[in-house]
Amino acid sequence: MKAISYDLKRAFTEVSASSAGGAPFLIAYGSTFLITGILSLFIQRPTVALIAMFQGAVALPIAFWLERRMGTARMAPDNPLKDLSMLMAVSQALGLPLLILVYSLDPRGIPLALAALGGVHFLPYAWLHRTRIYMAFAFIVAIGAFALQLGLGSAGFSYILLYVGIVYVLTAPLVYRGAARLVRSAA
Repeated sequence: MKAISYDLKRAFTEVSASSAGGAPFLIAYGSTFLITGILSLFIQRPTVALIAMFQGAVALPIAFWLERRMGTARMAPDNPLKDLSMLMAVSQALGLPLLILVYSLDPRGIPLALAALGGVHFLPYAWLHRTRIYMAFAFIVAIGAFALQLGLGSAGFSYILLYVGIVYVLTAPLVYRGAARLVRSAA
């Protein structure tokens, strides 16, 4: 039983080491949310809602590029968590039908829908990276955006995009340091 525990612990550590705890994704997506939020101050909301829906097409390659630079090790091909981590990484794409529906009903709902999807997507990373930071992040990004929507109504569109971007960017160094601690403690 100890050998299995050790191998699983090593598998978790490899996931965190290879992905820098997910920080590259938070940086890339946080940056594109911030840019989209700034654009929303100058461009019509339906157009910005479309940009927000597909900002991942820009953020994802940047995130992978950052991951290669920030990760401290590569995940072994036989890591038992490799398939799970890949499935978790792409799971958010399944929210696209919801985003299309929200856009067709009211494009002003896209920022809140993206915030909620982001919270749902990142919550399991608390388990994968063994940190409560992702639990707090998921709650703060989803519930905070909802509170902004309730408080500001239709005026919340730009503020929610900016808020989500700020939360993502501010969380990145926290998860990065957490992953670095895990890797150091495993060494």
